[in-house]
Amino acid sequence: MASLTIRKLDEGIKTYLRLRSAKNRRSVEEEVRVILGELIEGREEPLTPFSAPPAASTAPTPQRTGAVPEASVTLIIGGGIAAYKSLDLIRRLKERRIEVRCVLTTAAQQFVTPLAVSALSHERVYTDLFDPQSEFDAGHIRLARDCDMIVVAPATADLMAKMANGHADDLASAILLATNRKILLAPAMNPLMWNNAATRRNVAQLQRDGVVLVGPNSGEMAEAGEAGTGRMSEAIEITAAAERLLRPPVPRPLAGKRVLITAGPTHEPIDPVRYIANRSSGKQGFAIAAAAQAAGAEVILVSGPVDLNDPAGVTVKHVESARQMLEQVQASLPADIAIFAAAVADWRVVNEGEQKLKKSSAGMPPLQLVENPDILATISKLTDKRPGLVIGFAAETEHLVDNAKSKLVRKGCDWIVANDVSPATGVMGGDRNTVHLITRKDGEIAVDSWPVMTKEQVAIELVAHVAKSVTGKSLDDKALEPAS
Repeated sequence: MASLTIRKLDEGIKTYLRLRSAKNRRSVEEEVRVILGELIEGREEPLTPFSAPPAASTAPTPQRTGAVPEASVTLIIGGGIAAYKSLDLIRRLKERRIEVRCVLTTAAQQFVTPLAVSALSHERVYTDLFDPQSEFDAGHIRLARDCDMIVVAPATADLMAKMANGHADDLASAILLATNRKILLAPAMNPLMWNNAATRRNVAQLQRDGVVLVGPNSGEMAEAGEAGTGRMSEAIEITAAAERLLRPPVPRPLAGKRVLITAGPTHEPIDPVRYIANRSSGKQGFAIAAAAQAAGAEVILVSGPVDLNDPAGVTVKHVESARQMLEQVQASLPADIAIFAAAVADWRVVNEGEQKLKKSSAGMPPLQLVENPDILATISKLTDKRPGLVIGFAAETEHLVDNAKSKLVRKGCDWIVANDVSPATGVMGGDRNTVHLITRKDGEIAVDSWPVMTKEQVAIELVAHVAKSVTGKSLDDKALEPAS
């Protein structure tokens, strides 16, 4: 049976079809076929449990702060080793309520399978320009235009050359030539290919044509001994770039505000080789910095040792130890808002060894520890240059809320973001977080428990709360868009 194309549907009907197809684990196209079959056989299924499709309404849909409006993209996966990243990209787009329909080139199928892509996107995967089912009604035209944007990841040198020169000899290039939607490319190739004069000409032509690029990044390549510019941007970077193109401009509520943020662990040296540390990855603090910058703030990020790219548009100061972090924090004042997300080591060695400590028959050399400076308490209790809003983090493994409330009072800060970092949660080093926002006003302590979110979503939610507290403006129907 040929593919179906139904245009100009009421938004309520679209919503009903999406809900029903999700409930029955079918694509929307398959669900429409089922409904038509039921009508022909006289066995129309009632619209429950979703009830009749609601009429279109101009009233805003209630959302949590920072929620992303629904959108759809056609994702073209090119043939390169970086194609494996497209699987994570599908997941991240869908987390942001962006529907994804995927097209695989012939070469892409050597790296990822249509089955894997379909399982993640929950949609049929398209591979063939001459598929009699999809091309019965010009399927490549539908894929080119029945979406809000086209994303190409990875965008290979060959695929970009076809685009720049107007070729259309397979499904992917035909879609790209037939579209009137915005196109976002995530290039991925060997550094010599990226720097080749032909590729540079093609990139320049594509940019003149209005195509938007994200990346490529620099670093080690898949091939042994190869390094340079050519790595495909990470899924989170591509998703952020897609969101910027999909969403209309929003107010920048923290414009004119200076935000100071700490992130990551600290390393407290024992000798030139060893140090005391913890498992913090810095991901949450970096995400908060990106969200605050997107909200219009001037952001200073003081970071311990992490394996993360500096957020775009953010002033980053890299440190190693707790004392260095405190020094840079104090040097960065004054600030309107301070968010202390770093997992600072509580102790350091009194006498750092000038040479590597050796084993001996006498046993382990004694290590005398002394308490590190308390950065959160120091800044919270300042009488001069204290930020108007000071937020700490409480990483706990037991009695989470009680310990966080006690920390709020003891440290003298205004808010605490409490999260459970027990090994079973996977928070330390992971991509998700579950937090409780604990606030104090007029002597009363309130607890707001949030659902499981990605760390980027936690950052957007926290910055939205900060903006509302500082500016008095509600952002319930706005989205704060982190930069890539």
